[in-house]
Amino acid sequence: MEEVTTPVRPQHKFSVSNLQKYLSARSRVSNNDTLTVKQYVLGQSNPTFLVETPSDRYVLRKQPPGKLLPWSHKLDREYQVQKALFSAGFPVPQPLLFCSDVEVIGTEFYLMGHVQGRLFRDLQLPGLSPAERTAVYVAAVEVLAKLHSLDLASLQLEGFGKGPQYCKRQVSVWTRQYTAAAHRDIPAMNELSDWLMSNLPEKDEEVRLVHGDFRLDNLIFHPTEARVIAVLDWELSTTGNPLVDLAYFLMPQYVPASLHVTKTVGSLQGIDGIPAADDLLSIYCRCRGIPLASVPQLNFYLALSVFKMAAIAQGIHARYLQGNASAPNANEFGENVEPLAKIALHLAKRPLTGPTKDGLFLQTAKGQAVLRQVKDFIRQNVFPAQQEVEEYYIKHAQSPQKWITPQIIEDLKMKARRAGLWNLFLPAISGLTQVDYAYIAEETGRCLFTAEVFNCSAPDTGNMEILHMFGTEEQKKKWLEPLLRGEIRSCFCMTEPDVASSDAANMECSLRRDGDSYVINGKKWWSSGAGNSKCKVAIVMCRSSSEDVSRHEQHSMVIVPMDTPGLKLVRPITVFGQDDAAHGGHFEVHFENVRVPTSNIILGEGRGFEIAQQRLGPGRLHHCMRSVGSAEFALELLCQRAASRRTFGKKLYQHEVVAHWIAECRLMIEQTRLLTLHAAHALDTLGSRAARKQIAMIKVAAARMVCTVVDYAIQVHGGAGVSGDFPLAQMYSYARTLRIADGPDEVHLSSVAALELKDQLRRVQAKL
Repeated sequence: MEEVTTPVRPQHKFSVSNLQKYLSARSRVSNNDTLTVKQYVLGQSNPTFLVETPSDRYVLRKQPPGKLLPWSHKLDREYQVQKALFSAGFPVPQPLLFCSDVEVIGTEFYLMGHVQGRLFRDLQLPGLSPAERTAVYVAAVEVLAKLHSLDLASLQLEGFGKGPQYCKRQVSVWTRQYTAAAHRDIPAMNELSDWLMSNLPEKDEEVRLVHGDFRLDNLIFHPTEARVIAVLDWELSTTGNPLVDLAYFLMPQYVPASLHVTKTVGSLQGIDGIPAADDLLSIYCRCRGIPLASVPQLNFYLALSVFKMAAIAQGIHARYLQGNASAPNANEFGENVEPLAKIALHLAKRPLTGPTKDGLFLQTAKGQAVLRQVKDFIRQNVFPAQQEVEEYYIKHAQSPQKWITPQIIEDLKMKARRAGLWNLFLPAISGLTQVDYAYIAEETGRCLFTAEVFNCSAPDTGNMEILHMFGTEEQKKKWLEPLLRGEIRSCFCMTEPDVASSDAANMECSLRRDGDSYVINGKKWWSSGAGNSKCKVAIVMCRSSSEDVSRHEQHSMVIVPMDTPGLKLVRPITVFGQDDAAHGGHFEVHFENVRVPTSNIILGEGRGFEIAQQRLGPGRLHHCMRSVGSAEFALELLCQRAASRRTFGKKLYQHEVVAHWIAECRLMIEQTRLLTLHAAHALDTLGSRAARKQIAMIKVAAARMVCTVVDYAIQVHGGAGVSGDFPLAQMYSYARTLRIADGPDEVHLSSVAALELKDQLRRVQAKL
């Protein structure tokens, strides 16, 4: 860990020679040693110092000088609890001695062993991969659960606190602390204090050892492992309700991005790899062996946590005014008190949210609100337009007009954009998680053109993700921004007719540099959307190197405008005899000496597979999300038909085989939905690379499921099921294609097997 130290600040200086004499008399240092003391930048309350000799390093914590607020800076309590925890094997620095003699250095102090490791000051964990962020937060919540599982009697800390009714005492204590330190009246703090006292939890009897200030930046992690090796800063520790600790740790997860106060607490929403609060809560309950259902809504506890933080900020500002603050920026903390109070009131009064329909994977409050809007929009606008859209494509089936999006869809797109229901698939734009979007995409799967209405249809979504993540500023301005506005469409050229494209490394379409240009030659097919009249750009996967490098470093992705000379749309490829014009078709595209500037390369030569891994992860998942909605619609049609038709003297659903089909469909849909949400959650918390197995599993499962459900629905409809009178034939065409698109089932099964074997072997090694 980089030692974040500074020379001892003037207001905190003390006699180093007195300290050396004291420690020498207790055999901690020698009188002949050179003792150096530096002050840690961290530590807003009790100043903390690094004490070094030629052979040892220690950490000293002391009280700040001057007049102190009542009930604060109780170093003897810190030392007592650390001593008990160290003896029990809980990760804390080793406490070495406590000095109550203020004549030594001017205040009470204690000495502890120095712990070498990593300290994360920024809660967003910049510089770590998504998987590493996940591991750090999981380790943190696990050590908190371990703390709350300790037996007070075994620790000999039964009298350390006052027992039950801890929440009431906390409200009183922090109200007194704030009032004693306040330099001006803040109505929001008064309102918040009153709300907390009027909304105390009905049950507040559980008594556990609580840390009182459990944050990520109070933990030291192993230098290379995601393992907590020391919990610091026990100044506020006592016994009481452990949910207060838990809420304090989870608090940054709930602070809305629009309300966060950067200097004091920042929102963790949308940070790739940081687990959602509900997932951390689930891990906490599992580690403690308590049912998740036993944990009440956290509104009160979250509001109390922010109230405490506001009171602490007020206290730091008060010490600044007195001239004895530990922090160099202590003067800034007074500015945060009122905003924090308003955040707490917002959290206190937010609507209580329960589990979504699956009961496991929760949407954010924003996700739930957008889902309601999407459902209403589809019901009021999309479904009524279906017949007109269908008639348009029937009318123009043999005309070039079929490649032009009907005006009614363009009008719906404008209406959706005005409603803010636009680009919902892209977290950086929408603020939604993948789990949020999973429920939304399911709704769009009930109608084939709905995703386009919200500017969320493939292949544009994947191309926009590529440009957003990897594009240069010039590329974003020229292509991403018009795509995000819905002014143009795009296609993705990857699969080739002359090679087995299930192994993407086989691709032969060449990319050769010629001065300031790249020259492309080759054939592509199944380039979805290429026929749409608004398709203005393609992203093309090409072989850019045949040198002796890894086969997955030989390909690149390049941007090719559709009007570039040498790019030819050869033919639309039919799917079960249909040209799929409503989707822009699936074209064979030839590139004959197509020349584009070198600035059109994405990320760099040889980076194609790296980009594809990022693009195809969310893209595959989006198909699966929509498949669940498509299957729901097919089952709905199946049940309606089964209830309205009679054969052999009975309604269709009264025949056992049909009843069983209905049951099997429901089972498959529910299982697939859960697996889809699990994959979405893995993308949110682990990132595309770490979520490969979950995405591969759902890609196979969703395609199989929707094929089977639609097939059952066709069978129940009889001849009508394969006709154009019902949408089932078109739905089956889409569903069956999904088992090949974005990689055939067999490739994904091989990936799942390889990853599963790797995981199993890792578990075996861990047990050895």
